[in-house]
Amino acid sequence: MLEEPHWNALVPEFTVERIEVSLRFYTAVGFSVRFQRDDPPFAYLELGHAQLMLEQQHARGWNVTPLDRPLGRGINFQIEVTDANAVRSALVAAGVTLFREVQDTWYPVAAHVQKGQRELLVQDPDGYLLRFAQHLGTRAAA
Repeated sequence: MLEEPHWNALVPEFTVERIEVSLRFYTAVGFSVRFQRDDPPFAYLELGHAQLMLEQQHARGWNVTPLDRPLGRGINFQIEVTDANAVRSALVAAGVTLFREVQDTWYPVAAHVQKGQRELLVQDPDGYLLRFAQHLGTRAAA
């Protein structure tokens, strides 16, 4: 019996200007295409346990107001990765300008407890802000 692939309960769908440009960006950082269709241009992507959808803007799309660039203002998407420095290298090799360089950040999650992540931020070709984060563990807060 074939095992059913995992589908996340929440998967963001990004409206993009040109899907081929977006696919070059996302596959350069390690996403794979689970499936794709042409009408309308659409792709379902995954990287580890992260999943997202891309749909090229079209007249029948679900946009409630006209889209102004950059798209996705007011939100950023954290994507867990095993190696933030490898993601950085892939982005730089693809000629992508980083929004924020790799840095280690420790966030308070409970009284006297912090969780750390090595993270970098980049905008995709349509302006969606992505935060690639590598888990660093837990430590006692000072």
